[in-house]
Amino acid sequence: MLTNPHKRTWRKPHFIAHPALRYAFFVGVFVYFFWAISTLPFNWERIQQGLTRAQIIFSSALPPDFSRTELLIEGFVESIKIAILATVLGVLISIPVALLSARNIVPAPVRTVGRFVIVVARSFHPIIVAILFVKALGFGPLAGVLTLAVYSLGFVAKLLADAIEEIDQGQVEAIEATGAGRLKTLMYAVLPQVLPRQVGLTLYQLDSNLRASAIVGIVGGGGIGATLNSAFGRYDYDFALAILLVVIALILISEGISGRLRRNFT
Repeated sequence: MLTNPHKRTWRKPHFIAHPALRYAFFVGVFVYFFWAISTLPFNWERIQQGLTRAQIIFSSALPPDFSRTELLIEGFVESIKIAILATVLGVLISIPVALLSARNIVPAPVRTVGRFVIVVARSFHPIIVAILFVKALGFGPLAGVLTLAVYSLGFVAKLLADAIEEIDQGQVEAIEATGAGRLKTLMYAVLPQVLPRQVGLTLYQLDSNLRASAIVGIVGGGGIGATLNSAFGRYDYDFALAILLVVIALILISEGISGRLRRNFT
């Protein structure tokens, strides 16, 4: 049987078409990783000692100790309270900030101020913000609530402002044609268009704050993170492992609940 000499087969194109640029890219990646690894101050002796300590910690943590149920529940209830309060506070502040940051709602000078607030809120990791609030207000849940509120403000306001800039301007013009003022235009033309997006962002941020509440608690922001930090400080590794396992269970449950709510409300 004769084969067709003109038969052509499809070949997946390279992600960089020009061969010289492609090889230069690979060489650049190799050079970068070699430079980064060779210049970073890795202490291989301490890494080896750390592996030994990690083995001791894991062997001491098994089996996990769930006997202190009251302490576990108290810490998690406080974390949930912190997450909910911070989400509500952060979302309430993020709505006017988002409106003041949308290009199609406010003039450029006002938008610049709004975007500056968002950039400042997004510039620092929650742990750094938590350390600042703990230094200013002392240890406790108030520092955790304010930290996660700032975290929520930066995230929700940024995405909500982007959503407002993508709304259908036809509805806005239709409301304005009736003689409605700016407030009524916002209430009846802008906010209804971004409400499903706002609900989804709020639920996602609540889920994220539940996870972050355990982290900020480690630096003094209250909640289960403070309990976890105390357990590590006492070398109480079996109780620390119990806390971590319950944190994972809580995150799995909250992920399932928030996912179902997002599907129902958005």
